[in-house]
Amino acid sequence: ELCEMDIEELKKLKIVFIAGGVGTAPVYPQVKWLKEQGVASDVIIGARNKDLVILEDDFKAVSDNVYVTTDDGSYGRNGNVCVCLQSLIDEGKTYDKCIAIGPLIMMKFAVNLTKQLNIPTIVSMNPIMVDGTGMCGACRVHVGDEIKFACIDGPEFDGWLVNFDESMRRQTMYKTEEGRKMLELQEGATHHGGCGHC
Repeated sequence: ELCEMDIEELKKLKIVFIAGGVGTAPVYPQVKWLKEQGVASDVIIGARNKDLVILEDDFKAVSDNVYVTTDDGSYGRNGNVCVCLQSLIDEGKTYDKCIAIGPLIMMKFAVNLTKQLNIPTIVSMNPIMVDGTGMCGACRVHVGDEIKFACIDGPEFDGWLVNFDESMRRQTMYKTEEGRKMLELQEGATHHGGCGHC
């Protein structure tokens, strides 16, 4: 969406990117492109812990304001990306546009906050895409009153309109016994599969 806007109009906007986990990677080329066009943007990178923070130095080369948050407080600001965004607002920052890319749960709560703060937000939905033509329907996303397909209509959508609960429910359809066993091996026997969230 940003690359379709007039550069002079973009320069008037205060833009914040919220990047979580591996969703940090697709944020980088957007921030870099904006910098090349003379458009400043702030970046909030979120990770569970210090070892999972990626691309921090790359972002610092293309953005003057990079904020790193870790859920466990092992690096950067303590807390998640929403805590960081709220802190920035409380410190006097203002934003006209937010782009959030990361885990569904992160985007859901980021959107909940940006709605309260009246910051229009674009999210990148990356569900399973089987055929890339919309025929299989695996990448179906409810956006407002419409059903969209991430493979042909997206993956970027107005975050205020995305039904994240439905997307998270659909995502669990593809979890397998093998996947749950892998999580158990990696993280311990905390993912029983019966809660509807794992």
